Amino acid sequence: IYTYVYTCIHIFIHTYIHTYIHTYIHTYLRLYVHTYIRLYIRLYIHMYFLCHEFIHTFIHTFIHTFIHTFIHTFIHTFIRTYVYIRLYVHTFMYTFFYIRLNVFTYVYTYIRLYVHTFIHTLIHTLIHTHIYYKGRKRKRNLKRI
Repeated sequence: IYTYVYTCIHIFIHTYIHTYIHTYIHTYLRLYVHTYIRLYIRLYIHMYFLCHEFIHTFIHTFIHTFIHTFIHTFIHTFIRTYVYIRLYVHTFMYTFFYIRLNVFTYVYTYIRLYVHTFIHTLIHTLIHTHIYYKGRKRKRNLKRI
């Protein structure tokens, strides 16, 4: 009985730690990497290669007046702000809905792993206990002979 209880507790704790922490870390690291790529790398590529190389080179060589420079700066800032806001909202909504929509999947996986582990542990413990006591009974019978 001690072996059975110890095995059940050990498997339960191990499964809990593995399932909870691994799922938590995996999900949030993946979302963090996704957020980092979306907000930094994509924005950097967009702003540097598209805006700076094309717009700055093309427009700044032809527009030298204060008004045109002001308009250009306003448009440039507006576009940059729009892109930042759009990417931020997209990332926030993606993260929010991704977590909410996958709650069922995580709960299902979580419950399934525990049920599977419990049944697996129960069967193995019963088999080992049965074999152990059957072996002890056999030894006792051999001693009597």
